[in-house]
Amino acid sequence: MTQSMRFFLSIFLVTASLASAGLLNTAGAATAVDLNADSRQALQTLYKTNPFSETISHNAKAVLVFPNIIKAGLVFGGSYGEGVLMKGSKVESYYNSVSGSWGLQIGAQSYGYVVFLMTDKAVKYVADTKGWEIGVGPTVVLVNAGVAKNLSSSTLKDDAYAFIFDQQGLMAGVSIEGTKISQIKR
Repeated sequence: MTQSMRFFLSIFLVTASLASAGLLNTAGAATAVDLNADSRQALQTLYKTNPFSETISHNAKAVLVFPNIIKAGLVFGGSYGEGVLMKGSKVESYYNSVSGSWGLQIGAQSYGYVVFLMTDKAVKYVADTKGWEIGVGPTVVLVNAGVAKNLSSSTLKDDAYAFIFDQQGLMAGVSIEGTKISQIKR
């Protein structure tokens, strides 16, 4: 089998996996109204499952909310989702989240993530760059159960804190390192 045939077979299998897992949205991109509502609901879900995230939100200068990221892979993989940047309860702008990967992987999953931007410097960086790659620029701490135990509102010193939530699907592990976040028009 040639390399191009393997590539097309991989694309077919990933698409089939997404469709069978119910993760492929054939209706197209969400409207701004839908994305705003989904983002607000995602925040409430995060606050219920991880109460410390709500504590962090009170000190955040802005919040990036990606309510539904779709990730799939068969050797080569990728993820995509759209979200909002909120200041207080107001949606300021829209962003997409894109990542690519290769290696030993197979499956599909969906998840959401929220990045609390704690400094004006971090908010400015996200707004001014043509695409922010997580891991480059402001320091982002991925908060899991172990990290959350050691944080309090008085120990928050980093530029940003990220929470991944609502994982569903057939793929092990989630990482946002290397994810590119870019502003989009709505």
